[in-house]
Amino acid sequence: KHTDNQPRFLFIKILNTRSNTIESSLSSTFNNMSTQKLLDDHSSTKKHAADDDMAYSNTPITVMGTPIGGGQQQPTSSDYTKGEDQGNHFRDVGFGVLYYLNFFAIVAVAALYGPDALSKSDDDGDTDPVDDKSDSVSSYDGYIYVGVVCGVSSLILSGLSFSVMTRIAEFLIKFSLLFSVGLSGLLCIVSFASSNWVGGAVGLIFFALFVCYACSVWSRIPFATANLVTAIAAIRANFGVGLAAYIFVIVGFAWTMLWTIAFVGAASASEVCSPKEDDDGNEIEGEETCSGNAFYFFLLLISFYWVHQVLTNTLIVTVAGTVGTWWFAPEEANSCCSQGVRDSFMRATTYSFGSVCFGSLIVAIIQALKTMVEMARNEEGGDNILLCIADCLLGCIESLVEYFNKWAFIYVGLYGYAYCEAGKNVMNLFKSRGWDAIIVDDLTDMVFGMVSFAIGLITGAIGIVLEQSTDWFDDNDNDDINPTWVTFILGLIIGWIIASILMGTISSAVNTVIVLFAEAPAEFDQNHNELSRKMRAAYLEYHPGSL
Repeated sequence: KHTDNQPRFLFIKILNTRSNTIESSLSSTFNNMSTQKLLDDHSSTKKHAADDDMAYSNTPITVMGTPIGGGQQQPTSSDYTKGEDQGNHFRDVGFGVLYYLNFFAIVAVAALYGPDALSKSDDDGDTDPVDDKSDSVSSYDGYIYVGVVCGVSSLILSGLSFSVMTRIAEFLIKFSLLFSVGLSGLLCIVSFASSNWVGGAVGLIFFALFVCYACSVWSRIPFATANLVTAIAAIRANFGVGLAAYIFVIVGFAWTMLWTIAFVGAASASEVCSPKEDDDGNEIEGEETCSGNAFYFFLLLISFYWVHQVLTNTLIVTVAGTVGTWWFAPEEANSCCSQGVRDSFMRATTYSFGSVCFGSLIVAIIQALKTMVEMARNEEGGDNILLCIADCLLGCIESLVEYFNKWAFIYVGLYGYAYCEAGKNVMNLFKSRGWDAIIVDDLTDMVFGMVSFAIGLITGAIGIVLEQSTDWFDDNDNDDINPTWVTFILGLIIGWIIASILMGTISSAVNTVIVLFAEAPAEFDQNHNELSRKMRAAYLEYHPGSL
């Protein structure tokens, strides 16, 4: 038995040894297979993620209703650096200093030469004394009262329009599109009916263009509506920016008066007169030909346009900063004169003021050159083809620079970048997200123009009612003036201008929302979930699966 069990014992021992070896081998093989599977799964995940990124980058992006990109691979998000707060540091200081030197120079010219020039014009003018001057002035008191009432009415109506636009924003955008189409068609019909074949043909072309435009953007209206509603919500929460807009208008009017005095004084001081000659070259006794210094006039034009551009762009920077604060930290931007409004205004007028002056100076120089060319064209009778081409080119350049500034100043207001760096960041933002071009015609601008004009018509009607129902015009003995038409036109202009100022702040807010929706959608969803949900839904309606 011992000899019989020996082989069995050896066999069992060998079997156990083989079993352990096989188990170890199987375990090792399984571990290797698991590791390889994990690596393969990870590689597959990376591949699918890359494919998803490729698909996302190929998805066309829409800005206010215009599809941009698509059809080719776009830079991924790794090529884009998100904007960061640059802190409280002065930017483009030299241009801010130059701006203040310009301002004080105009003040000095107005103080030194203005009074003498104005008194000289009074002495040279044929002004007869008016004995009953007080009666003459009092006859126009009614127009002053109408202007005040229409101005206050326009402010109230503009505020109420916020609620109206919020509730029926989509209807207003659609109506403005259809109104443009209908108006162009009506002009075409009127031109053909009056046998104006050229005007009718031009009107027909514009009618066709408006129809094509309306059809192409109709499906993108929901996203434009979401942008408009979001911008209105931001402005309503920080209505102080609207008050700042009216303050800037008052400052702009005061500047125009000051510049006019300086211009009259400089023109009088630099005027050079020479005897007037007839066609044969002989001097005409008692007659002179006077001309001013064209270079001084060009500098004065730059100064005039520069200040107005600075006022406009300072408001844009203030609005952008306020909307940015409302977007990222709504607790700091939820009242009329909130901390967001105050801080944005302070940064726009101090730390970022040099950047505002920099961009504004570029446009002011172009506008001054364009004015000089237009004056030269008028002197030539408008027949000089070279001046016509120069005028057209300067107009195109002016539009391009203003378009660039509109977006650059948003970044200045949001993060405090210098002017050039802000423009570069904005272009990189749209490029990295597939936004290689921005919408040419903003749908919301049509709404703002239509609402402003409607408010002007209402205030014009108020002027007529005041003229018919009050005794303010009983002392008007001037038969050459129809007070009914004058009060209507006065009310229309005042209401239109005041409403346009407030609509301009909403327009800047819309542009800021466009940038922020691409820049920080997560923060928007966190702080304003309901508005974010509507904007994302509107965006996905036109681009399903792109977010």
